[in-house]
Amino acid sequence: MKKVLSLIAVAAMSTAFVACGPSKEEIEKIEKRKSDSIAAIEKAKQDSIAAAAAMAEQAAAEAAKRVADSTRMADSVAALAKKGGKK
Repeated sequence: MKKVLSLIAVAAMSTAFVACGPSKEEIEKIEKRKSDSIAAIEKAKQDSIAAAAAMAEQAAAEAAKRVADSTRMADSVAALAKKGGKK
């Protein structure tokens, strides 16, 4: 009798565990959320890389402008020194 009751208890517990698991739709929703999350992270990563590249390009342009301004100023000073300065 104890063995029969034990078998019935084990069968009931097994059925309860199987019945409490997620359904196929729930599993699909979880997988979709996971893939959407990964896609959002990849997009944010690409946006960050693009922003960093734009900032580097802007910094390079500003540096080139400073070099050009310095060269122009040096040429002006050299031209004045060649003429003998202000009269």
